[in-house]
Amino acid sequence: MWALARQGYLEVRARLLRAAVGDEGMSTVEYAIGTIAAAAFGAVLYGVVTGDSIVNALTKIIDKALNTTV
Repeated sequence: MWALARQGYLEVRARLLRAAVGDEGMSTVEYAIGTIAAAAFGAVLYGVVTGDSIVNALTKIIDKALNTTV
């Protein structure tokens, strides 16, 4: 009986190791998700940077720095 339980344990362990270590088909999905995330982040960043509030804030900072008296 113990031999049968040990054999079952070893089979389950081997399956878990193959599932944890094996990466068949995962690289393509990971690259696709990473590419989509990067494109979305770029779109959001572009929208924020080209917005009026950011341009106005940067202009004020530059004007303040150029008009500072020492």
